[in-house]
Amino acid sequence: MSSKFSPNFFIGNIQIGIIESASCFNVGNNYPTNFQSRKKHNQGIGNITGKNHQLDNIKSLLYDSKAVDSLHFDQEQEIPQWLKKIIEENIKEMKNESS
Repeated sequence: MSSKFSPNFFIGNIQIGIIESASCFNVGNNYPTNFQSRKKHNQGIGNITGKNHQLDNIKSLLYDSKAVDSLHFDQEQEIPQWLKKIIEENIKEMKNESS
């Protein structure tokens, strides 16, 4: 008894422009486990799209006081003392600003 369905499939052409953020491209039998994605995106000027654009005398300043956002620690890891100190100082500062 033969099956009408085959585990094989054929695709003539695949074009992928960009894979970003929490995206992935898998081919075949896949079971991604512990898949994680982190992204911090700061943009000082924005997006420029189209053709024949010219930007002259542009100045952009991005101030991001949240440098800690980009750090990642596993749950098993101990947070470093220097980072704990920064967090405590920020909490005190926020409490003072709100009172």
